[in-house]
Amino acid sequence: MPSVDLRLDLSLAQCQHYYGGSAEVIHARALDGRRVQFPARALHRIIQRDGVHGVFRLHFSDSGRFITIEALTASA
Repeated sequence: MPSVDLRLDLSLAQCQHYYGGSAEVIHARALDGRRVQFPARALHRIIQRDGVHGVFRLHFSDSGRFITIEALTASA
């Protein structure tokens, strides 16, 4: 299963924008420089009181569909 690591630093207000359905897809740059996109609903699993901060691994199917996100490091 392909994966990509990225750093996310989203304020609570930014997360609420995505969480509220204003955007369906998040565009980000992976640590290795690749551009990736994944569904905004993925934030539901990792959002904290102050937003989303840390390094995360996105897992994709062999066909490129998003499967899951996991925290590698999360800032407190």
